[in-house]
Amino acid sequence: MSFFDKIETAWKERGTLLCVGLDPRPDPGEGAQGLYDRAMRLVEACAPYAACFKPNSAFFEAYGEAGMAALIRLVGQIPDETPVLLDAKRCDIGSTAEAYARACFEVIGADAVTLSPYMGRDAADPFLAYVDKVVFMLARTSNPRAGVFQDLVVGQGTLYEAVAAECASWSDRVGLVAAGNDPSGLAAVRRAAPEAWILAPGIGAQGGDIAEAWLAGSRSDDLGILPVAARAIAGAENPASAARNLVEAMRRASKKGNGNVPGTARGAGFGPGIALKRRIMRGLVDTGCFRVGRFTLKSGKVSPFYVDLRRVISDPRLLADIAMAYASAAEGLQFDRIAGIPAAALPLATAAALTLGRPMVWPRMPVKDHGTGNRVEGNCHPGDRLLLLDDLITTGASKREAIEILRAEKLVVEDLVVLIERGKQGRRDMKTQGVMLHAFFHVRELFSLCEELGVIDSVQRRDMEAFTEDE
Repeated sequence: MSFFDKIETAWKERGTLLCVGLDPRPDPGEGAQGLYDRAMRLVEACAPYAACFKPNSAFFEAYGEAGMAALIRLVGQIPDETPVLLDAKRCDIGSTAEAYARACFEVIGADAVTLSPYMGRDAADPFLAYVDKVVFMLARTSNPRAGVFQDLVVGQGTLYEAVAAECASWSDRVGLVAAGNDPSGLAAVRRAAPEAWILAPGIGAQGGDIAEAWLAGSRSDDLGILPVAARAIAGAENPASAARNLVEAMRRASKKGNGNVPGTARGAGFGPGIALKRRIMRGLVDTGCFRVGRFTLKSGKVSPFYVDLRRVISDPRLLADIAMAYASAAEGLQFDRIAGIPAAALPLATAAALTLGRPMVWPRMPVKDHGTGNRVEGNCHPGDRLLLLDDLITTGASKREAIEILRAEKLVVEDLVVLIERGKQGRRDMKTQGVMLHAFFHVRELFSLCEELGVIDSVQRRDMEAFTEDE
């Protein structure tokens, strides 16, 4: 079977497309045999969960003849049904490229190899001359400074999108490398090359989430992506368990994104908002904006969770993502200005206004009785349409007060955007005010992610959902 046939079989029979990276960074005083031993332990532990293995040739090459012998022996020990993708990133032309291809495929015995596209198709053809082999061309890489070149504008898009589209046109045996820790970039590569297989490194230690990568990069047939985990598995106390957890997260993402089981046709493709939503929800957990415990609310009720978006301002990246979320929620709405509700929403409204390029105002709550006596801060005029913005909504009490102040100034308020919706009452309250509620996500979605991440268990999730249902 070809490389891709083996990969598709792994998904159909074992429900995995996980690429396990074999990057055995040398320990002090360790020789080539030590690298081989550590890599083989990973192979043996992860064999049930790996769709392919990706040894990095550099760590073995550094040991000269002994290291290369260890690499060849390692590749030979990997089960035949699991293909080997050699991470070598070669780039040359002519007889030099032919020699590289012979080394990778005939001497080392790899089934596929990573290449740099900088020299064009001439660098790939000697490898593609091996009709049963596959190449993966670098498109969007996971290193922090990659954007210096890759984000350059070429035509109507970026350089990396142009590279992806061009390389994918060479052969159906050309895959692409796109960073798994950059969901938006990964999604852009998928749009540029709808049918190509994508190798997505950066999962785990480099910050990539396997579910986000899956949703951003998988094809419409539920295939097409190989998320790569290396340090996240090698550095785990139990590598087999770490690999299994990644595969399970991948399967959940497949079902969540498509509603289907492995091997069946997908219903809807990737929506860019899905990755953004998951990133924000994880950020809320990581920054302590979402907490689990017993919290007495203003109403006197004891809640099993607490959401405090005031902490968002301490994380610039999360704040920027949330601004994008408001922009997404506001898409298609007609408004002249954004009106943030004091106090928690004011920095969020400011960030959203900067992202959307719209002016911002805010109502005084309570109305001040000193100075200018302004009821609304910021420039506005009677008849202006305002997009009301708040952090979340449970009931409509504070929103009603803001709406009354703004409408008293002859400003039009017909839409409210919030990041999080809790319960059902807030939507009802807004309807009675003649205001349409637009929420980026419901808190139940956050509960689901928290269970997936192990922050809460299924019992806690049910308790939280029951509490929210009664709000």
